[in-house]
Amino acid sequence: MAMKPLALIALLATAAVPATAGPSAGKRVDVVIRGGTIYTGADAPPLTGDVEIAGDTIVYVGPGRGTAATRIINAKGKIVAPGFIDAHTHPDTYIRSADAKERLNLSWLAQGVSTIVTGVDGGGTPDVAEDARKLEASRIGTNVVPFVGFGAIRVRVLGRGDRAPTPAELEQEKALAAKAMCEGAYGLSTGLFYAPQSYAKTDEVIAVAREAGLRGGMYDTHQRDESSYSIGLIASTKEAIEIGRQAAMPVHFAHLKALGVDLQGKAPELVATIEAARAAGQNVTADQYPWLASGTSLEASLVPGWAVDGGYTRMIARFDDPATLARIKAEMRENLRRRGGQESLLLTEAGQPWTGKTLGQMAGIWKLDPIDAAIRIIRVANAGGTGPAGDAVASFNMADRDVDLIMQQPWVVTSSDGSDGHPRQYATFPEKYQVYVRKRHVITLGDFIRRSTGLTADLYKIDRRGYLRPSYFADVVVFDPAGYAPRATYTNPRVPSVGVAALLVNGQVALENGKATGAAPGRVLLRPRPAHCA
Repeated sequence: MAMKPLALIALLATAAVPATAGPSAGKRVDVVIRGGTIYTGADAPPLTGDVEIAGDTIVYVGPGRGTAATRIINAKGKIVAPGFIDAHTHPDTYIRSADAKERLNLSWLAQGVSTIVTGVDGGGTPDVAEDARKLEASRIGTNVVPFVGFGAIRVRVLGRGDRAPTPAELEQEKALAAKAMCEGAYGLSTGLFYAPQSYAKTDEVIAVAREAGLRGGMYDTHQRDESSYSIGLIASTKEAIEIGRQAAMPVHFAHLKALGVDLQGKAPELVATIEAARAAGQNVTADQYPWLASGTSLEASLVPGWAVDGGYTRMIARFDDPATLARIKAEMRENLRRRGGQESLLLTEAGQPWTGKTLGQMAGIWKLDPIDAAIRIIRVANAGGTGPAGDAVASFNMADRDVDLIMQQPWVVTSSDGSDGHPRQYATFPEKYQVYVRKRHVITLGDFIRRSTGLTADLYKIDRRGYLRPSYFADVVVFDPAGYAPRATYTNPRVPSVGVAALLVNGQVALENGKATGAAPGRVLLRPRPAHCA
């Protein structure tokens, strides 16, 4: 049961403020964030006061008491909150870059994000400990919360083919999941919409997920169908819930949505399906991004899964067979209808002849049918044989009423699904604040902060993050309530957001007045070694 706001404030004051209201007995700290409106990350009203930091740790939150500090950040008129936690990200372009400046992760820092969840959609490496060592050695700007990916596991054991594992192969998959959990992964992520993960039957996923559940992990899923591509949104939602039930682990839906023209208006049924599981005692939650367009590739949007069996080289070979191509094109045409037609797909990959144009516009320029234009782009993008590089799209497929309803659920937290070519990578948190808090009043400011900080940390069980409390790590954002705003757009998606006066990560100022300081204080936040590890 949530503590009553007044009781929480009284408890905070009792724990943090000495008997006298004056300066703190001659003590000196490293940083004082002074005079701001403080949202602690809890479900409680704000207070006005100071946040004191020593090293990487918060030591006091409460009314100003005149503590001396090496550095004072004036937060008067500004909002002070825990650094935002992005529940679903694709940051590899930045945190794995050869360029040290890119590894500072400015696209997220400028939003006030101090911690990002990675390894999502089934993509997280099973080699969690080795990957963590490499990331920390390279010096990164944000904290990282890693998941192990079912897709990465399956490809390592089975390759990209459409087949079930043998009993011995299934044991290998399970062993890789267990290894990753013992090395610090937070759970198993899946992307069952994407080949080759889409080839897995439910029982295979359950068997692998059990290994994560046994070790205290979460099942985080880009579910099999967010639309009407295969089993449908509601059946897919029930499948994920059943996986979590049988694997005895929490279920978390990534970027929850009702996608495509066939599903618009279905959010009430989607929410009711999840609420029924929660009412039955199951731990089911979700994250969501505040955009009407998803971000994906032309291949994932339009090409049927069976045509990608075996990888991209075999897909291109199928394009070269006239009879097979005719079948592929017929299914692509139906998928284009689901997505809302040729003008609903905005081509966003940078540096291409089609950048910033819709599929319909490129079809007109080339004087081609839109499906032929899509295949031409996919062919060019795959010329190096490495997969769908170059065919990124923003797919406008959602309705306001669905996005609003999902956002209002108390078990939904904020995520960007930040990926190259979509403004959500640079602008999700200020977009949610400006559009859904200030302009449209879908949620309150308190809801926005709570579901971008403390609630997210609680769901993922991130140790001592997400709250402004003594003994917690000093991840703190200070932002201007009038000036905090997105600057990235669909046609110019790589523009940092504005309005963050300061962002501290592990007690170090990583961003000041919208500019990276050069500090790289990010850490890989591995989970403590769980039970059932050898």
